[in-house]
Amino acid sequence: MVTGAGSGIGSAVAARLLERGDEVWLLARDAARAKELAARHEGARTLVGDLAEPARLSWALGHQAPPDRLDSLLHIAGTVELGLVGDLTPKIWQETLAVNLLGPAELTRLLLPQLRLSRGHVVFVNSTSGLAVSAEWSAYGASKSGLRALADALRAEEHPAGVRVTSVYPSRTATPMQRKVHQQEGKPYDPARWIAPESVAATVLAALDLPRDAELTDVTVRPGR
Repeated sequence: MVTGAGSGIGSAVAARLLERGDEVWLLARDAARAKELAARHEGARTLVGDLAEPARLSWALGHQAPPDRLDSLLHIAGTVELGLVGDLTPKIWQETLAVNLLGPAELTRLLLPQLRLSRGHVVFVNSTSGLAVSAEWSAYGASKSGLRALADALRAEEHPAGVRVTSVYPSRTATPMQRKVHQQEGKPYDPARWIAPESVAATVLAALDLPRDAELTDVTVRPGR
């Protein structure tokens, strides 16, 4: 199951999985988005659940039919709003933490039975902001630091059940989110300067395909030029 498949890294991961014949489920925030994702990623199945409303995810999935077994859960969706600590409102903090941290935590909780059954794999596509935070990145960085803690705790808890957990920390990647960041920073955006989404997707698949005798726990991806 993939979140964030509408663009960027999530879209690249979904495309790679479908190309190789995997059964792919995509989480969409609403029915209209689910229709768009199904058209974009032919052959994928969709579920509707809004990460921005974590408390409603249980209700949403309970009225649908998620898969009985799940080999992997790939958390790739995210949101970002830059700003000084003195300027960020509670609404921005709440929205950022919901999509980037609370939603993934709740979705993982709800799907753990299927993951345990398959001795599956949870991948959190985090950010280098989850490792070190710069000025004006406080809300995003806090959400990503929390996501790192979530992954570390989940790994320790679910190791006996055979569930693997990987955190991937990409640096700036050429995605629509990065274009938005550059607009907020007031800088020109040149995608050629940054990591291609397909390169991060290749990293995610490498973690998934690692033989069962090993677990890739943390990997940082930085621009090679």
